[in-house]
Amino acid sequence: MLPGEPGCYIYKDEHAQVLYVGKALSLKNRVRSYFQESTKHGPRIARLVGKIRDIEWMVVQSEVEALVLECNLIKQHRPPYNVRMRDDKSYPYITITKEPFPRVLFTRKVRRDGSKYFGPYTSAFAVRDTLQLLHKIFPLIPCGKSWSGEPVQRPCLYFHLGRCLGPCAGLSDRKEYSAILDRVEKFLSGKEESILAELKREMAVAAAELDFEKAAKLRDQVQAIESVMQRQQAVLGEKIDQDVIAVVKDDRGAAIQMLYIRGGKLIGQRQFVLDGAADAAPSEAVQEFMKQYYADGPEVPREILLPVEIEERQIVQTWLRQKRGSTVTVEVPQQGEKARLVDLAAANAEQALNMYAQELEQKEAWADEAMEQLQDSIGLPSPPLRIEGYDISNIQGTAPVGSMVVTENGEAAKAEYRRFKIRYHPESPNDFAMMHEVLTRRLKAFLDGDEKFKKLPDLIMIDGGKGQLSAALQARDEMGLTVPMVGLAKRHELIYVPIESDKDLIQESILEARTGMTHTQSEYEYRRQAPKEYRYRELELPLTSPGLMLLRKLRDEAHRFALTYHRKVRDKRMNGSAIEEIPGIGPRRKRLLLRTFGSIEGVRRASVSEIAAVPTMTTTLAERVREYLVEV
Repeated sequence: MLPGEPGCYIYKDEHAQVLYVGKALSLKNRVRSYFQESTKHGPRIARLVGKIRDIEWMVVQSEVEALVLECNLIKQHRPPYNVRMRDDKSYPYITITKEPFPRVLFTRKVRRDGSKYFGPYTSAFAVRDTLQLLHKIFPLIPCGKSWSGEPVQRPCLYFHLGRCLGPCAGLSDRKEYSAILDRVEKFLSGKEESILAELKREMAVAAAELDFEKAAKLRDQVQAIESVMQRQQAVLGEKIDQDVIAVVKDDRGAAIQMLYIRGGKLIGQRQFVLDGAADAAPSEAVQEFMKQYYADGPEVPREILLPVEIEERQIVQTWLRQKRGSTVTVEVPQQGEKARLVDLAAANAEQALNMYAQELEQKEAWADEAMEQLQDSIGLPSPPLRIEGYDISNIQGTAPVGSMVVTENGEAAKAEYRRFKIRYHPESPNDFAMMHEVLTRRLKAFLDGDEKFKKLPDLIMIDGGKGQLSAALQARDEMGLTVPMVGLAKRHELIYVPIESDKDLIQESILEARTGMTHTQSEYEYRRQAPKEYRYRELELPLTSPGLMLLRKLRDEAHRFALTYHRKVRDKRMNGSAIEEIPGIGPRRKRLLLRTFGSIEGVRRASVSEIAAVPTMTTTLAERVREYLVEV
């Protein structure tokens, strides 16, 4: 029985997949309204109700808590029947870090680390231009390194040029640097007038004291700030911080346009496309956007202007007031300057939706052409809607890893990416055996019903030539599957396509090899020795052809993903942190093991008895270390 308290509810389908997340002041009344015959639903909600098979709910103390929980659940599950904010671009911000001597940096991620963020900006070039200007006006930390203020080195050239206060050499006063950062914050917040007043006052004092060198520096700062102010557009007579939101909606979907006004000046804009909003009312689209955007937004302004009234205006306003820590007004202007700003945002939203529709149409046309070209040239039974790409990364067999990246309908499906720690550790590197292992584990997981690998691709692309592709084909045939595979060699961008008519011969040779296996041979040792008698035809497509470009894009992404993971694993092993993950192994035992064997690789090669002979170690711990490092 559903309770009558505030909370969130989750609708699921017959496969326990989340369909929709909602919140309510009374869970019982809200959920019941979905299933009453007298209630008229729109097409989207009607389709939702027909698929609901299970309900979960969570009770909270207030409607504001329910709103916060709803935002988090939508972000976690991305339900298909919720209106969801889609932002295809990673917009740049300027951040002031939280450190003894904070740095002013470019970033594309807003973290909850106590740092201050300014933005978003629509152009990375504009952000870098602003940072360059800030370093020209204010003596910040141009090297970008983190310093505690303790002397660790001699001051660099920037200090002697007056571009840095020298925290690396212990020459910077924290109070003086904090005053500079206050001005930087005012500048980034659009409060240049107050900075100008301070600088002009200091310049007059310096000139009166005949300190003309300091006065000249202050004069240059004043001129630089005045130059920036001339380029900014004043849109309001009053100096107020506002976010202006507008929505445009049609059969293609919905687009949100935001204008950022700080101190009465327009400092930037940003566009969003909403998924699942085609059948939603404009008020619902705006309301859901606000909740999702400000849940992670770096800044809540004093005033937010909306194009339409939203149902939960009061509760959203209360929530935003709590986030900001002071008054926040959510307003729907009907006339005057504020209404003009909403109209301006709406005009931009219309343009953004048209541009998005054109880009989407072009992407779909390109993807269709690419997949049709691959189908015809490789000889596939249907267009490869899902393609998986694989690569191996290691340095002379050290920290070997594999990657699996995926495209669906020509677009990267990052939620489907997977990575593998190679369990096979030969004395010498063997990329073929590693590729065989990765494909074996992936395909076996599919056969075992693993949820992470429940989809089979229409095509598998191997980064490499005949050797890597043969190893992958062998793994596929051992699993009894028929997934098409190709290899893409970097040299000349040749596509190797296996001649599948030899399949029966290969299966026979594999059975013969299995018959000759001894019980002492490891599984992967057998795989390394297994015959590779596949034959191929070389396919050379034009470098600018969509089919080859799609495969190259997938190959490069597989390489990037594998290399990133390899570096992470390698760094972990180099500093010995992998040992500390083993239960019972603390800093002291780690130090003794590394001192005895020299490195993680040395520990891995040691026998159980050798590890157990290390002071403070036991046979049980030695077996645990050995087992763990063989798996890592």
